[in-house]
Amino acid sequence: MKKRNSQLIETLAEVIERDAQDFANLTRQELTPTEVASILNPIKCFPKEKQVLALHWHPEQVPLPLIRKRIETMFPAEEEHLIIPTQHNQLVAYDEFVGVEVDCYSPEFNQKVQLLLHFHQDQLKDAQVLESMLEHTFKYRSSQLFQFLDCLTGQWGEFILNQAAAQTGANEAVVDFAAKMASKLTILIDQNVATLHPEAVKNKLIRYFIDLQRPYYGHEWIDRVQVFVNQVKTLIKRDFDLSYFYQAQAFIEETRALGGSIVIPHPEQFWPILLADYDVDGIEAWNPQSFRYTDFLINVIEKKNRTRPDRERPILILFGDDCHLGEKLKEKTAQNAEKASREIGFQPPWEDLHIQKLLITAGSSKARVIAEYKNRLLS
Repeated sequence: MKKRNSQLIETLAEVIERDAQDFANLTRQELTPTEVASILNPIKCFPKEKQVLALHWHPEQVPLPLIRKRIETMFPAEEEHLIIPTQHNQLVAYDEFVGVEVDCYSPEFNQKVQLLLHFHQDQLKDAQVLESMLEHTFKYRSSQLFQFLDCLTGQWGEFILNQAAAQTGANEAVVDFAAKMASKLTILIDQNVATLHPEAVKNKLIRYFIDLQRPYYGHEWIDRVQVFVNQVKTLIKRDFDLSYFYQAQAFIEETRALGGSIVIPHPEQFWPILLADYDVDGIEAWNPQSFRYTDFLINVIEKKNRTRPDRERPILILFGDDCHLGEKLKEKTAQNAEKASREIGFQPPWEDLHIQKLLITAGSSKARVIAEYKNRLLS
């Protein structure tokens, strides 16, 4: 692989009007009429569903009033609900409740993890410490974007590029194309830095920008590039300095001090967290990206509850839809089909007969979870 240097941006980047328009479309926060229609007209509706539980979902750039209308359309017979957004490292309110998904660090097993934090709005009147922690953590995703771009354009980490190329079978043409796209994106960010919304600056921007090249280079070629780029991202995330993050215990203690509640999402992504004995209210036993061990996790939670002292509240069995509303704004050809299929409040395991039997044995149901968790948030 030929060596790249600091002149890569100048020598490879040939930003054209189409690139600038693509960048503007990717980073704007306002929705087009077509995008508004995609939110207001959901493909899936659940006309018989009376209870709606949604404790893990991401509004992204979609305004909450539009999301509310979408939910009302999807669940016309709804009688009882608990709906709390969990934007990454940003507190967002829906009705009287507020939520966030935080990136943090578990020193017990030396790994980055996530936690869902939920609050009643009144609990956040004196939350300056939590807000400061989140402000610092929020910058992680933007800082990683620049690290990602610098690596792809050869400013550092040639060993990462070589390793990613070897692991994915990427040839010189693939690596060069990825570098060119990253170079263009770097220039566009520099040109628009004064007006960029902070939420737009995240490492997904690279994937989205490359996806927009599909009409010009074809799906097969772009797929090859994306496999390589994704592996570069994986290697960068693997080596990211974990000391940047607050420890999980720090977020848990601050949340408890405010009176909030805590859920462990998709534990299949960081199994040791189940042994860390963190003070949490619930554990996700199912998630669209983590569903292989749902039966096992339900049994684990039930066993934990059977051995807990009577004075301690039981751990709730939860299912997370992990819906990302921003995915629904994309053209069909640019969507991640699995992510685009997720819906707020839609968790199939609640309707699965086998899972229902396990939940009955564990003394759990959607209605009970809504009532119990709402009671905890209000107490």
